[in-house]
Amino acid sequence: MLNHIVVMGRLTRDPELRYTQSQTPVASFTVAVDRDFPSRETGERQTDFIDCVAWRNTAEFVSKYFQKGSMAAVSGRLQIRDWTDREGGKRRSAEIVADNVYFGESKRSRDNNAPAAGGPAPRTAPAGYNAGYGDAPAGGSAFAELDDGDGELPF
Repeated sequence: MLNHIVVMGRLTRDPELRYTQSQTPVASFTVAVDRDFPSRETGERQTDFIDCVAWRNTAEFVSKYFQKGSMAAVSGRLQIRDWTDREGGKRRSAEIVADNVYFGESKRSRDNNAPAAGGPAPRTAPAGYNAGYGDAPAGGSAFAELDDGDGELPF
């Protein structure tokens, strides 16, 4: 059986990092994901707000490098939980248990969308951190600028 989900959207709030009694880190956050097609009635795209939870190193990573408004790609499994509300009613909720969370936009794009003066500073990954995108060497990029030479193609 297969249970795998991938969504990409913007965080609606800063991740909330907590620790279990055994000191295991867990981060909760919500991702706003636009639907692919506009509504027939209004012509506007609807947005789904998807709850996510990350554990251990992924939780610490999300808490450290993501904030409200950050674009994130979340990969994991869908989990349905049954619970009882304060009035004794049976409730059901769905959430993504994140295995991996990736940056959904480039560092340059994040820096260009920096908050206005007085707002929180954007969180960025350390130099050379490639967040699981290929095998880039530490401290460098997986891409290099090519020299144009004399403009002749080699073939």
